[in-house]
Amino acid sequence: MIQAAKQKKFQIILCKSQSRFTRDMELVEKYIHGLFPIWGIRFIAVADNADTEVKGNKKARQINGLVNEWYLEDLSENVRMVFDLKRREGKYIGGFPIYGYRKDPADKNHIIPDPEAAEVVRQIYRWSMEGHGRQNIAYLLNQQGIPNPTRYKAERGWTCNHPIKNDFGLWNKVTVGRILTNEMYTGVMIQGRRRKVSYKSKVIIDTPEDQWYRVEGTHEAIIDRATFDAVQRGLKLRTKTDGSGEAHLLSGLVKCADCGSTMSKCSNGKRAYLRCKLYADSGKQKLCTRHSVRLDQLIDLVSDRIRYYVQTYYELDAADIQPQKDTRREALEQERKSIVAQLEKRSQALKTLYLDKVAGIIGEGQFVELNQSFLDEKSRLEQRLGRINEELENREQPQQQADLMEKARKLLRLEAVPRELVIGLIDCIEIGERNPNTGQQEVKISWKF
Repeated sequence: MIQAAKQKKFQIILCKSQSRFTRDMELVEKYIHGLFPIWGIRFIAVADNADTEVKGNKKARQINGLVNEWYLEDLSENVRMVFDLKRREGKYIGGFPIYGYRKDPADKNHIIPDPEAAEVVRQIYRWSMEGHGRQNIAYLLNQQGIPNPTRYKAERGWTCNHPIKNDFGLWNKVTVGRILTNEMYTGVMIQGRRRKVSYKSKVIIDTPEDQWYRVEGTHEAIIDRATFDAVQRGLKLRTKTDGSGEAHLLSGLVKCADCGSTMSKCSNGKRAYLRCKLYADSGKQKLCTRHSVRLDQLIDLVSDRIRYYVQTYYELDAADIQPQKDTRREALEQERKSIVAQLEKRSQALKTLYLDKVAGIIGEGQFVELNQSFLDEKSRLEQRLGRINEELENREQPQQQADLMEKARKLLRLEAVPRELVIGLIDCIEIGERNPNTGQQEVKISWKF
């Protein structure tokens, strides 16, 4: 309408009231009192008795504009107060929950775990505990053919805030990082991280963390608190990999006893060493000494100490071992049912599409385009169904308690000490400078217990 008015294709804009055209005082001045007279457009609002051709009517139009804008501001504030009240009560008010959850059909302000996506989230945390970096976790997810959160929602017909990109549903380290640092997976409802500047602007800004709405125990946790905290400690260590995607067992934990800087990894081509980072980065004028230590010998020393404490202070009891539910199998079974249902719907849709073509409801070109789209989607679903069936056939049934007991005993022997155990037990490892006369070197382990 504005473009047509600018081109002078008509002479009058007729509204029920001025508020039907705009409630923004800035737009009232811009168009009604500014551009419309230039374009030769007469503005009439019947209920307000507003008419730009009536002299002395301008002040009334301006007053109406102010009243309408005040109303809009009050309405926006009231809506925001209602939303803030729901946030304080721990009610979910977002459009779509984070990956791993879905809205409760019985209560739109409550979220429940989505079995398939929740299992993927647990796997991401397990990989992180094992020392895999975010990039490597994304690679592993892509290798297994698991669609990223945006693609996952689209495949199920769920509306989401993000447009579908032509990325083939691949994961990246940014998405993995968001999942690894989101406290909502522990059952804590966190909302209000971002907000609009005002009701008149679409600009969104980040909110300081102390102003977030944080309510505990509002929904079922996917990740337990101990695991979440352990992962956060691992991420804060700022571990670096050697290109394999995995950090070494003690990455980020080894410190120089003299300057306190983190020891960095280096190699002479045969063996890996750790040396003071301040020494390595300070150039010709060395700010600290090497404090060099062989990485394999240090790992052996730390691993032996951990084995000693575990085997001395923990005795395995059969009552501690309970067979676990195969959540991955359950998720696959549920996804298989969903895909079978989707394939049935698409087959029915193809039949309906053909009947519409025969009846002349749609044209030949439109039929070909829609038919190809349906066939492509059907082919993709059939491929995914084949992978699911193959995985279910190869997946072992849950082991019995005796097998679990033997497996637990083997784990307690700690033939390979897991990184998550090291992070959970050790605060830091301090390395002293080697004595040139005796060849001795002090290694101090600070335990968390």
